[in-house]
Amino acid sequence: MFRKQGMRKGSTVMVEISLDVNGEEQSVSAELSEPLLTALRDRLHLLGAKRGCDHGGCGACTVLIDGEARYSCMTPLAKCQGKRIVTIEGLAADGPLDPLQENFARYDAAQCGYCTSGMILMAKALLHKMPHPSENEVRWHLAGNLCRCTGYRKIVQAVVETGKNSK
Repeated sequence: MFRKQGMRKGSTVMVEISLDVNGEEQSVSAELSEPLLTALRDRLHLLGAKRGCDHGGCGACTVLIDGEARYSCMTPLAKCQGKRIVTIEGLAADGPLDPLQENFARYDAAQCGYCTSGMILMAKALLHKMPHPSENEVRWHLAGNLCRCTGYRKIVQAVVETGKNSK
């Protein structure tokens, strides 16, 4: 629920917004127009979603919102009320790594790591819709997430392998 707090940041009214992040109810005080990425990083201190381009061009900020991959830099916080948000921190919270995370490690699909959380969450959304994707389907689905280190071969291999081993 949105609740005006009467606080003003410049000329913008701050509101209290309730969020379900990684299975926990969170409350943040923010501007309605603030991007989800800012709330995650600056208010909730979840640093897995990275600030890259700030305009939906790199995918480093990808999170899952109600199971769909979304760029959190382009998602207004106000549109997240009542939605289930999963960040990379919530993928294997208090348990073993997700099979996708295991395969990223097994295939050395991360070098600098900046794109990794976004790649994993984008791939997670793909595997939810399409449990056994081909290499071309993975490449097409991950096209909005940029990696400057691996050349994508190992990333695609990790995703395809995860699909092969899913039930």
